[in-house]
Amino acid sequence: LCNSGTSCNMNSTGRLDGLNDAFSKNFIAFVLGVIINCIDGAFVYTYFKSEVLYQDPRYVLYIHLVINDMIVLTFSVALLFFTNTIDLTFAPCCIYTAHLSHYHQVGVHLITRLPLNLAGMAVERYIAVCRPLHHAQICTVQRAYALIALIWVVSLIPALTDIMVVLDTQPLSIFSRIVICYPTYLYNTPYHKAQSVAVQVLLFSFVVLTLIITYLKVLCAAQAASGSDQASARNARNTILLHGVQLLICTLSFISPLINVISLSIWPQGRRFILFTTYLLTELIPRLLSPLIYGVRDKKFSSLIRLHVFFKYSNSIENKMNLVAPWRKSKQVLQ
Repeated sequence: LCNSGTSCNMNSTGRLDGLNDAFSKNFIAFVLGVIINCIDGAFVYTYFKSEVLYQDPRYVLYIHLVINDMIVLTFSVALLFFTNTIDLTFAPCCIYTAHLSHYHQVGVHLITRLPLNLAGMAVERYIAVCRPLHHAQICTVQRAYALIALIWVVSLIPALTDIMVVLDTQPLSIFSRIVICYPTYLYNTPYHKAQSVAVQVLLFSFVVLTLIITYLKVLCAAQAASGSDQASARNARNTILLHGVQLLICTLSFISPLINVISLSIWPQGRRFILFTTYLLTELIPRLLSPLIYGVRDKKFSSLIRLHVFFKYSNSIENKMNLVAPWRKSKQVLQ
């Protein structure tokens, strides 16, 4: 129906995959989604079980990043499932595409919460190293929650603007039409394209500049410090570098259209396979890598995960074995 590189109007409908292909893709995406959400859920469980974590603004921002990834992943897999099974009207598609991008789309809407969250975490590390005497007064849990609320408000503005432009340029009957949930097909006016480019450029520039400036400041502090202060500054510098890696992982969704175009020009017959593979590599897998990069590296968080998740799980198995052992012995005696 809609070949790569072409545009579709808002009342386009149809199926891109057969029944077997749709089932296979839904199954793979569902299994990966459950696995990734379970791993991310272990981080969330550890956070809420450890009072020392949710009293630290650093971990408040981190767990917001993890929860956001879980929400985006759940919406993404749900949209894939609905796209391959039932027809959706314009209204529910607006809700889904306001939160995420999808592997069929030609262009990508950047999910703004993750980059802004990374920028906030980098600034917190900069204050901890370069302004240690003021860190406790500036970086509080209440201000971390306020920053999270601001991030959500800022991230909702582009989505609301998209819908407002549709209301202004399209008749209300558009919301009852059956469409394919691709953002570039839902929001395909020149206003949408201009707004998307402006938001992505401004947001990406702001986050990159924040990471570069905070990294250079912390680098200078690390060179000037000595002893334990130098080690702390070095850890903060490495943390900000990891934020840069996380940002690069986040921007994989930027290059997915380019990957699709290049791959389809080489192998046009494998369009369905290419689009789905790109979706897995740029939408699902990064939702696992981003929390792991930070959570596993952090000594405090990783030790608490072992305490609250792995040790508890191993102890529960040991307790079950202890309960079963007397029953087996009594059974052998009776025999």
